Amino acid sequence: MTRTTTKKSASTISLDDPSLYVNRELSLLEFQRRVLEEAKDTSNPLLERVKFLSILGSNLDEFFMVRVAGLLSQLESGALDTGPEKMSPSQQLEAIRGVYEQLLVESHGCLRDLLKALEHEGVCVRDYDQLTDEQKDIASRYFADSLFPVLTPLAVDPGRPFPHISNLSLNLSVLIRDADDEERFARVKVPPSLPQLIPLHKPSRRRGTRAVTFIWIEQLIRAHLPNLFPGMEVVESHLFHVTRDAEMAIQEIEADDLLETVEEGVRQRRFGSVVRLEVDEGMPDILLDVLRTNFETDDSELYRVAGPLSLSRVKALLSLDRPDLKDHPFTPSPLPQVQEGEDIFTTIRRGDILVHHPYSSFQPVVDFLRAAARDPDVLAIKMTLYRVGRNSPVVEALLEANEEGKQVAAVVELKARFDEESNIEWARALEREGVHVVYGLVGLKVHAKVALVIRREGNVMRRYIHLSTGNYNTVTAHLYTDLGFFTANPEIGEDATHLFNALTGYSAKSDYRKLLVAPTNLRKCIEGMIARETAHAAAGREARIVIKCNSIVDPRIIKLLYAASRAGVQVELLARGICCLRPGLKGVSDNIRVTSIVGRFLEHSRIFYFLNGGEEEVYLGSADMMPRNINRRVEVLFPVTKPVLVRQIRDRMLAVYLQDNVKARRMNADGTYSRVKPKKGERAVNAQLALLRAKH
Repeated sequence: MTRTTTKKSASTISLDDPSLYVNRELSLLEFQRRVLEEAKDTSNPLLERVKFLSILGSNLDEFFMVRVAGLLSQLESGALDTGPEKMSPSQQLEAIRGVYEQLLVESHGCLRDLLKALEHEGVCVRDYDQLTDEQKDIASRYFADSLFPVLTPLAVDPGRPFPHISNLSLNLSVLIRDADDEERFARVKVPPSLPQLIPLHKPSRRRGTRAVTFIWIEQLIRAHLPNLFPGMEVVESHLFHVTRDAEMAIQEIEADDLLETVEEGVRQRRFGSVVRLEVDEGMPDILLDVLRTNFETDDSELYRVAGPLSLSRVKALLSLDRPDLKDHPFTPSPLPQVQEGEDIFTTIRRGDILVHHPYSSFQPVVDFLRAAARDPDVLAIKMTLYRVGRNSPVVEALLEANEEGKQVAAVVELKARFDEESNIEWARALEREGVHVVYGLVGLKVHAKVALVIRREGNVMRRYIHLSTGNYNTVTAHLYTDLGFFTANPEIGEDATHLFNALTGYSAKSDYRKLLVAPTNLRKCIEGMIARETAHAAAGREARIVIKCNSIVDPRIIKLLYAASRAGVQVELLARGICCLRPGLKGVSDNIRVTSIVGRFLEHSRIFYFLNGGEEEVYLGSADMMPRNINRRVEVLFPVTKPVLVRQIRDRMLAVYLQDNVKARRMNADGTYSRVKPKKGERAVNAQLALLRAKH
């Protein structure tokens, strides 16, 4: 998937050499391959494997909507921007196609294997012609009662132009022959609002009945197409799936109202140019030509698929009440530091608190905000909101605080990709109730996760702060691994105040006492700490860096890590997704190891550990090592200084992740990954399972 590294003398290798870097997009596709591996892994429960296959489908949809769309836009505009690996947009698109075609074949092979395994468990997904007469009767009744009224066949002729096909929609292209023996084209959209897998069984009162048969909704529609075109001959029908450019280009400086501008951008997303056209493998040229002409696509955007289109739809099976085919449920542990009868503010005053989600409950975060809303001594709450989701108790707490007369300020990031609609709704709801709502800074996404509570305690104004590596979203808090931090540290409180003043007002502040804030001082400080570790190694002292994050892309950071490795620094990178650095290159990255863990939970926490000659430094936060995070976002990294918490992060988190030999993959110098397996006599370590057990 990547270029072959040219052999050179270590002393002559320039750190700008393109062969030292992995292409960002191809690295992201390698992550999708690791997700697919989890779907193939027979040690995972069957429905959890289905979940991974659904995630793969959704991830690839987004990859085309954003990453491939961006490359096509560059190509169309004539831009020749390249990354440090110096691959042109056309070279990247060609390489992406090759990898994606492999993923298509493998993912549909995986789906066939999963469906066979599910059938042994009584969960059957049948083709229409495999149904019994009784099942066909049930299917026909469902079509007549639930499907037929919803479907809208759309003819294409001189009086009825080719219809708009919305992004990610699933459709049937139908070839019709009329009474004059003329062939015509029609389109039928598969309703996304109805179940994509239709259960075919009579209601049963028998307990313990677990067998169920499903049929894909499009097969049911195809079998009943004559009902939609009475008096016509249905010659043939074929499925197609459209992916459009979903990236919004917002001219914030020219926008009179950012909220309205983003809202319009969300509406226009449905009309973006087509970047991927998937069709079933049997579609004839006569139908394909109609689609290509109207979508203005060529063969480079066309993919023929052997199996159901839109793999993300297999998530319909996850609603089955089959706990025997899923991961064992667990109850997150409560906040252990709370003493009976003690309020959360007293608990935080006694010392910094670290929580590790989803092993630790997210409820203390909600309780913190609710307590602040109801406490008569709390005067103000300020908070950043990036992805809070729908039905958010966090936002409800802010609304309650506003009703209680607190001063409430919310920084709502309207440009959080694919969460724009939800954030627009919350912004309007908060504004209606009189909350101070701002949308951040022009040209910068606000990705930091900070909540600041100001409380009057006698003659003292005390600040309580919650900082996090993840979003204030109660749903994803059960699915993502993230770290939350409660503190009443006055210096961090002062920094948080300055941060919110910069977000809600005007500020040219260029330094902070404790927080690392992008784009102000975060890059300078992280680069300085890497350089300091390099100096320790050069002086003969033990030197170590451990960075855990989603992605490592930034060329400047990578060069510094290469230089650190050359000096003898032991570098451990836990990068779940993209990594553009090549580990294990002789004379360049011999001392760098890159590990990716894909498991039950999405690894989302960011941890930065520096040995610093024994004076260890640990930072947690929202930033990945990507140019966009460091240069074009408001991000926050915060220090953990309490010795017991530093040891907890070092020995009970990072060490466990680095010992994983079940879900971990180790990156090879060519950009591929190899699964880590226990050595002979070595015990198996699943880091997420170990962390889960440690909390219970």
